[in-house]
Amino acid sequence: MTHLIFFGGIASDLGSKGADIAQTFGLDLPHFIAQCISFAIVAGLLTKFAYKPILTVLEERRQRIADGLANADKIKTELARTEAMQREVLEKANAQANKLIEEARAAAARVQEQETQKAIAQAEQIVTKAKEAAALERQRMLTDLKREVVTLVVHTTGLVTGKVLTAEDQQRLAEETRRQLAA
Repeated sequence: MTHLIFFGGIASDLGSKGADIAQTFGLDLPHFIAQCISFAIVAGLLTKFAYKPILTVLEERRQRIADGLANADKIKTELARTEAMQREVLEKANAQANKLIEEARAAAARVQEQETQKAIAQAEQIVTKAKEAAALERQRMLTDLKREVVTLVVHTTGLVTGKVLTAEDQQRLAEETRRQLAA
């Protein structure tokens, strides 16, 4: 602005030559000074009420964008850390699940072995009882057979000899038959 005033002063100092040049270009010094003052006022008002608030808004926006980028970086870092923790938890859970499965298999194998042993023991008891029952039955059958044989021998002897055997004769023949059968 001072330059314009300076040029205006030079134009008046140069005299008629400067006045001719100013006249040629259509320079009217009072209007020119008024326009310079108006321009300075408008420029000052625009700077104060438009340019500075726009710069402030732009600076705030730039700061929010920078904060947003910083937050985005923090979020990415936190997300990566969370994913790492999630993978770690999943790996621990898988390891624990595998361990539980192995323990369950081992327990099942132990239970199966115990049940197999119980079944074998029960089968052996059944076989032992069956053998004992068979031995008792055999013994009973042998006793019955001996009794039958004795009765048959006594009866056959009585028929062969043609006489009636006394109780004492029957007793003697029975004892003798038993000794022979036992031998």
